[in-house]
Amino acid sequence: MTGRAAWPALPALILLFVFFLFPVVRMLGFSLEGGTLEWYAKALGEGLYLRVMWNTFEIALLVSLLCLLLGYPLGFLIATTTPGWATMGFIFVLLPLWTSVLVRTYAWMVLLGRNGVFNRLLMDAGITSDPIPMLHNFTGVLIGMVHVLLPYMVLPIYGAVRRVDPAVVAAAAGLGASNWRIFWRIYIPLTLNGIFAGCVLVFVLSLGFFITPALLGGGRVIMIAVLIEQQVREALNWPFAAALSAVLLVATFAVYALAQRFTQPEART
Repeated sequence: MTGRAAWPALPALILLFVFFLFPVVRMLGFSLEGGTLEWYAKALGEGLYLRVMWNTFEIALLVSLLCLLLGYPLGFLIATTTPGWATMGFIFVLLPLWTSVLVRTYAWMVLLGRNGVFNRLLMDAGITSDPIPMLHNFTGVLIGMVHVLLPYMVLPIYGAVRRVDPAVVAAAAGLGASNWRIFWRIYIPLTLNGIFAGCVLVFVLSLGFFITPALLGGGRVIMIAVLIEQQVREALNWPFAAALSAVLLVATFAVYALAQRFTQPEART
């Protein structure tokens, strides 16, 4: 009976093997060219590549933090407002997901350029006399990545807030608690799982981001995915690119395992 129940999953397992497991195994084979760990030693031992990895984790952490600061109020508002306003909020949150990441990144290039919309508005308003550099730097990469990844933070937080029992909030209000106290003592503790889920999702997606940092960074902000692409396209160094990919994959799994350990402590018992 158990074997029969597993048959419907067979096509999905075949697709998973062909399009995921086999390429990963082949990638690991490339990284172990000659049966040595030479390329891993280069990836983890040279300062230049360690700096790229540090930049990748730094950007992923900052993007996660900014998405949390922007996403929690937005998710909370959508979850607690009237149905009409909630629908409008969902439209604005989900609308970017209907547009290609490439298109959105090029749109930010138009907005953030020296002669872009933002700089023109600032200079026309007399706030600045010269264009502010917001493109091909750290700031531009953060803005573009936060815009792309913000929905992945809002949706888990929205679901967590919706699961908070209104009776608990009503009881706290009836006992004289202020709105600020209700937020900190009830909503924040009861929505921690949503916060962790959103942070992990955004952080993991940020680690492997390519299009946005490649275009908005302009070659000055190098993340590990951009470095892998350079090794494949320019240096034609497939073994080293495979080793970098394997390191990124292991780092992603490590982050996910660490998050599981903190969000599901009962699993350790």
